Amino acid sequence: MKALVLSSGGVDSTTALGLAVRKYGRDNVIALSVFYGQKHDKEIRASTAVADYYGVEHLFLDLSVIFRDSNCSLLSHSTEEIPEESYADQLAKTEGGKPVSTYVPFRNGLFLSSAASIALSRDCGVIYYGAHADDSAGAAYPDCSPVFNRAMNEAVWEGSGHQLRIEAPFVGITKAEVVRMGLEIGVPYELTWSCYEGGEAPCGRCATCLDRAAAFRANGAEDPAIVKMRR
Repeated sequence: MKALVLSSGGVDSTTALGLAVRKYGRDNVIALSVFYGQKHDKEIRASTAVADYYGVEHLFLDLSVIFRDSNCSLLSHSTEEIPEESYADQLAKTEGGKPVSTYVPFRNGLFLSSAASIALSRDCGVIYYGAHADDSAGAAYPDCSPVFNRAMNEAVWEGSGHQLRIEAPFVGITKAEVVRMGLEIGVPYELTWSCYEGGEAPCGRCATCLDRAAAFRANGAEDPAIVKMRR
């Protein structure tokens, strides 16, 4: 069995990559990183460092043209500022249950569909991605939910002629639980990047920074990436 892992360079996808390498061995794992027009390349650089650490093949895909009409605040051409508050606070201000402004339209659907084509071409039997329960809470990111995962898994399974399935090992657990799992297997969190901003250091104010910090605190641990920057 070979596995293709969607790797953003962040906490969740890096933990998923670590799990895949432990299960299948590095020679049977391929990391896939996607550029979608985000405001900085820190995530891509982090994903490269992570792939090098694990010694896995690393592929890149540019899908930015698909999002050129989106005004999502994560994108380089957006007129919107990245919010400096938690997802819960953002959702409280949205109308009609809409996702948060950092939701990239159907991003996971697009990534998984593209990954399926690549995985089949490379004789992979499974795709890993790092969606977790905190991201889907309140429909902040609806393409991280268990319902979405089941639907995509069924579509990929049927559309691949029962050759390929999707594995979302964290879809039913919190980010704190993801971090706990990663700490147990020695995931190199010091190499990862989660911040929506592209500064020299994480901003500490955007929702993903707040979530990441809370996840490490819940495990009684300091974020290794922050510790590394202090040196």
